[in-house]
Parts: sequence; structure tokens; C-alpha cells
Amino acid sequence: MADARRGPRERMVFSAAQLIRRDGVTATGMRDVAAHAQAPRGSLQHYFPGGKEQLVGEALAWAGRYAGDRVARFCAGMPEPTPGGLFAAMVRQWTDEFESAGFAAGCPVVAATVDCAGSAAPVRAAAADAFAAWTGPVARALAGMGVPAERAEPLATLMVSALEGAIVIARAEQDVRALATVARELAPLLDGSVVRTG
Repeated sequence: MADARRGPRERMVFSAAQLIRRDGVTATGMRDVAAHAQAPRGSLQHYFPGGKEQLVGEALAWAGRYAGDRVARFCAGMPEPTPGGLFAAMVRQWTDEFESAGFAAGCPVVAATVDCAGSAAPVRAAAADAFAAWTGPVARALAGMGVPAERAEPLATLMVSALEGAIVIARAEQDVRALATVARELAPLLDGSVVRTG
């Protein structure tokens, strides 16, 4: 259930993200969101006059911000941040979740993309914006670690793409093997991209 400390609007956005990551956009109904958020059904129209499309767009924006905000927390938790260490922390978040809660839920942005990329342009655009809200902070973190600017953005895209693919494989296999593999195999490439000065 949604955290009662949030206001009703924030709870519904959070709940939509949680239901989308488990069930996809198509199977997530507005009534389901209201029930999960413990919010009155009538409040959906009040807060989301654009209907389900608006709610999904805001849920994806929330997911992108959440992932982007985690980057700084991961870096702050490392004595000496490295690109490989950052990627390992990104992977560990998902490994820990799958090992503690099972494989029922993945990334809401991927779920929305799979469900709607060909049929709902606003949802597709919201998913693209959510990925950008995540890869941008990763690229900036890499640059801060000494990765040249022209490589930071492509490597951030590689990191997010590898992680998302591994999440999908992990859910299919019901095993964290793919997550461990991408963390192990990408670390040397990522750490090798740092240019030492002085």
C-alpha cells in the first residue's frame, strides 16, 4: 500500500508506478490505483483531469526522478566513487529487491514502454523523458569521476540499458544471474574509461 505520510495526489502517483511495474499499463486501472493509494475514487478526476494517460505520465516522471536521485545517494555511499562501483550499486538495488521480495515487479518505465510505445505517443514520450532523467545524473556522475565528457553520456546509456535488460532477464529466469553478469562484465570497461590527470 502507499505510504500514508504522502498526500493523496502523491500517493496515487506512487501507487500507479508500483502497479505499472507489476502489472503493466494496460492491466492497471484507475480504480486499482485509488484502492492501492487508499484514496477516494472521485479524487482521481480532481487530481488527474487528463485521466489515465496523465496519471501514467506522472508515474513515469516520478520513476525517472527516483532513479536519477538514487545516483547521488549511491555515490555518497562509496568511499571513493568509481564507474564500476556506481554500476554495482545500481545493480545491487535490484538484486536486493528480487532476493527479498521476489521477481513479480520490474521497472515501471520498461513496463510502460512495452505496453504503449506503439500505441500511445504521450506515454512513449513520458518513458523517454524518464530514461533521460536517469541517464543524465549517471552521465554527470561519470564525468565527475574522470570519464571524458564525450564518453560519459554513451556509457550512462550503456549502464542503464544493460541494467534494464538484466532486470527483464532476471524476471524471466526468476534468478539474479543476469544482474551479477552485467555488473561483473561491465566493471572493467567502465573503470577503464576514467582518465587520470596529474
